[in-house]
Amino acid sequence: MYDYCKNVHVVEHPLIQHKMALIRDVNTGAKDFRELCEEVAMLMAYEVTRNLSVEEVEVQTPVGKAKCKMLCGKKLGIVPILRAGLGMVNGILQLVPTAKVGHIGLYRDPKTLEPVEYYCKLPNDIEERDLIVVDPMLATGGSATAAIQFLKDRGATSIRLVDLIAAPEGIAKVTKVHDDVEIYVAAIDEKLNDQGYILPGLGDAGDRLFGTK
Repeated sequence: MYDYCKNVHVVEHPLIQHKMALIRDVNTGAKDFRELCEEVAMLMAYEVTRNLSVEEVEVQTPVGKAKCKMLCGKKLGIVPILRAGLGMVNGILQLVPTAKVGHIGLYRDPKTLEPVEYYCKLPNDIEERDLIVVDPMLATGGSATAAIQFLKDRGATSIRLVDLIAAPEGIAKVTKVHDDVEIYVAAIDEKLNDQGYILPGLGDAGDRLFGTK
């Protein structure tokens, strides 16, 4: 296991590991890449939502009454970091279709590697929701740290970060600045290269999702 902090969760289900191998493969085209990202996000969502609040209800079945559990408490919100985060939204929405979706546009300056904000559109009630911030890659941690702070500045109090692949440097930065945020990843890779890309990683997630260069 990884000794970062108690708030870092590596979701190592065999199905996720298998699909992550396909996602990493340079020969996987955009169509399959998009589908795999959605599938892994959906599988990870089971673990991410494990601790949601439930309440006991009584349901009438065709043959009698049953005591069951249903979700209660805060509603969910999904916030992708544009543009690559869009590739994970639909997978989570398949499980929680009533979740509202916000968007935060941040890009990494190629010279400074620092995040630059260019767009934000959020639900009006984010302070009343459990928010799931999604982005396939947690590299330097700059964009994720900035996005989380952006949400907190607008009243958000319950935030989870979900990434497919993370670098140790990115995890260290997010956990240092936001030690109240739980991080869920499918894999923790070796390190960042000189350009701030994760090694071995999967390349540029946004380009591979949308077929751009």
